[in-house]
Amino acid sequence: ALLQEITCIFLCHLFIPIPQQVSLSENLKTQQVSISWVGGEATTFDLLILRTELNDTVFYETVTVAAEASGQSKFLWTSAEPLECTSLSFRVRSRSGQLTSDWSSTQILQGNDSPTDERMQAYPQDKTVPAGSNITFCCIIGEGKSFDSFHFISESINVTRLSRRTYAATVYNLKPSRSYGHNAYCKGKTEAELYGAVIFVGYPPLFTDFICETHDLTSAVCHWTEPRKTQLLGRRQTRYSINGRYGQNRKQCSFPRWEENWKLLGWNPLGEYSLTDIADVRSRVVPLPPEELSTVANARNATVTWQWKLNHYVSLPLVCQVELMSSDDKTKRTFSGVGLRSATLLDLYPYEEYSVKVRCGAQQNFWRWGNWSKTISFQTDSEIPSAPDVWMWMNGDTTGQILWKPYEPRKSHGPIVSYEVTLWSPDDITRHTQIVSPETFAMPVNLSGISINNTKVIASVVAKNPAGLSPPESLDLDSEAITKVDFREGAFPLSWQSDANSSCGYIVEWYEASCQRDCPVEWIKVGEEITNVSIKSDAFEPGVRYYFSLYSCSSEAPELLKRWEGYTRELAPSSSVQLSTEQQDSDILISWSEIPSTHRRGFLLGYNVYLNNGSQLTKLADWLIFEILATLGVTALALIIVTFVCYKKRKCMVHIVEKPEWDSSKEVLVVIPEEDEDDEGQGIRDEPVDTDEPTSLRYYNQVVDERPIRPRYPDSSASSASSMDSGRTDVTYTGIQTSGSSLVFQSDSQSSSDQPLVVPESCGGADGGYRPQMQLPPENDNASLAQSHSLPESQACRSGGYRPQNNWQLDSPDEADERRSLAPSLGSPTSIASTQFLLPDQSSDELAEEKHQSSAATWLTNLLSTTKP
Repeated sequence: ALLQEITCIFLCHLFIPIPQQVSLSENLKTQQVSISWVGGEATTFDLLILRTELNDTVFYETVTVAAEASGQSKFLWTSAEPLECTSLSFRVRSRSGQLTSDWSSTQILQGNDSPTDERMQAYPQDKTVPAGSNITFCCIIGEGKSFDSFHFISESINVTRLSRRTYAATVYNLKPSRSYGHNAYCKGKTEAELYGAVIFVGYPPLFTDFICETHDLTSAVCHWTEPRKTQLLGRRQTRYSINGRYGQNRKQCSFPRWEENWKLLGWNPLGEYSLTDIADVRSRVVPLPPEELSTVANARNATVTWQWKLNHYVSLPLVCQVELMSSDDKTKRTFSGVGLRSATLLDLYPYEEYSVKVRCGAQQNFWRWGNWSKTISFQTDSEIPSAPDVWMWMNGDTTGQILWKPYEPRKSHGPIVSYEVTLWSPDDITRHTQIVSPETFAMPVNLSGISINNTKVIASVVAKNPAGLSPPESLDLDSEAITKVDFREGAFPLSWQSDANSSCGYIVEWYEASCQRDCPVEWIKVGEEITNVSIKSDAFEPGVRYYFSLYSCSSEAPELLKRWEGYTRELAPSSSVQLSTEQQDSDILISWSEIPSTHRRGFLLGYNVYLNNGSQLTKLADWLIFEILATLGVTALALIIVTFVCYKKRKCMVHIVEKPEWDSSKEVLVVIPEEDEDDEGQGIRDEPVDTDEPTSLRYYNQVVDERPIRPRYPDSSASSASSMDSGRTDVTYTGIQTSGSSLVFQSDSQSSSDQPLVVPESCGGADGGYRPQMQLPPENDNASLAQSHSLPESQACRSGGYRPQNNWQLDSPDEADERRSLAPSLGSPTSIASTQFLLPDQSSDELAEEKHQSSAATWLTNLLSTTKP
């Protein structure tokens, strides 16, 4: 069986024909080789391609090829390397299933690396390839030379050896080249051994928007666009043809006759592209730009005329567009008509520069606008100005200013040559007119010589330009009471009641109150439905007073409705007043000048008056204080002498007291100890009504401090009320207390730092007595306020005694502790209902001396009390 199979294979092999007449046909440009042979009835063949010198297999595949009518079979093979690089050997055999014939005779495609050609070469030369493709270069080194490296542009590329002298390198994803292409070159061992090739990388043709149009209904102009450049120039650039007629222009071609069908074809070394356009001539009319434009201008309108280059447009219905340009605006206006040659532009501004240009299209079967004509400029005529924007500012009862704003460019209607300001009163037919220059926008006025019997004065302003006078703008000059307004949330909020006469709204003006002349005045206009507005301005500054005025707008002159004044933030005055004094006996008359309005920087609430007496600042008062102090000093001295004598002669005094000679017809003043008060503030005990003692004048002392008074001590009003009975009249001494801001300097820094001591209003025991304005000094300089408050009440009582107001003082406004200083007082008789407090601050030395005097007074009081029957 094996022998039979071998015999079958041998016989079949004898009957499979060997391909004959093998031939090669190469195309070096496309790097393709066409292989042809005669293979009989076989359709399947094995194709083998080898590099001849190194016998490397380049291609080996089984291919199916049908024989042509001539009996030949052909196969087209594309080489990755240029065919010039090295010699290639080709062989073919027939195949039938697993059986094959013998190989055909070898056909060699000779390369340029043969030993007979000793030149150094590089391939491919000047080839054009599409962007993004890959390409293989090869270098053939000269005979007897050595290869060193291969470079593409400036990059070194790895190589593959194809033969003894040939080396190949592949470059991937090529980028579009410049007009001179990309360079690829080989280097030998020496600098002289250098050779290369140039390739061009680009794109095949591509174009869009192929359109054919007519300007005169006869000829045709076809144009198109190229969305992408091919990057190929010179003999490699794209060529075009329209309906078989060649043209060199890349964007348009002109033809003398219109055709219904148009075909555009473009090609270059990388390929070709085509587009078609089909249209009727009347649907593709695009008029040429108008020529010889001219204008005739008036103040409010202008007429633009133009001419046509072709007479065909005379009977053609056209639609034209006129573009009108000014300094800040651009508009397009459309006009239509048969053979249109002009257009009238309305609603223009007087004395304004304009520019115009025109383009047209077919009104029927409109295709598109034609190109713009050349641009021309013109100026409209001048016209009388509009009424000026006028306002007034009264800085006094009869003085003020008339102000007006400069014209906006489109309101003057021509160059302003002057302004005329006229003042008159309804009771006087005389008009006072003054002409001012166009650079003047304010004029001072004085109404004293115009107004009769304080009647209102009317002011009017007109502007003049080359065309004439503007309509007058009038307003009334009068005044109105001023209301304060607060600055809140970055603005002055103004509100008012609606006015029935304000037919066209309201005007709000504002300016600095300190300005005297040529003041910048701002104003705004609001609608008649508005009754409030917030005025904001970056020019507002703290410490500056601003005036605001509200006027009604009507068909007549504006009427002043309301005025306000306010500060964004009030500041302390920037200057002091100038004082002057005049002595009148024991009095001094002080007068001062008013602070200038620019230095006030806020609303003045009043003045604080201080008196500097030597080195100590004392509150201004009558000379009576000094007389009182002198009298009290003499009285105290006399009391000390009497006390000393009485102490020496106390037995005699007791005898005298026990046997008084009483005259019931006379009332006497005796010292009565104050009644005891418990800690609960239960009040003062009532004395018996049926007493034979004379009516007494009772004194109560009060201790005051700016700190809160402890609730366990009754207030002065309670004490006074409880001391009143039906049988006597009691008078309580109170005093004048200065405010915290009405203070002056103290001469003794130590005494100014001492803190006052709160003492009970009355004390019990034998130490009680009359103790007005009693105050204890601190135990030492470092005693705290809390310690001063915690002194026993008994100690305060034992220190009681008569202390006249011989040491009152004001706190200075310059002292650092002026807010914590005690408000000084001056004793004076008031009614029992007075609630004014007395508590002057005293120094330690004065308190020590007064303590000694108070002790003596208390001893005398106790002594006299023991003599009562």
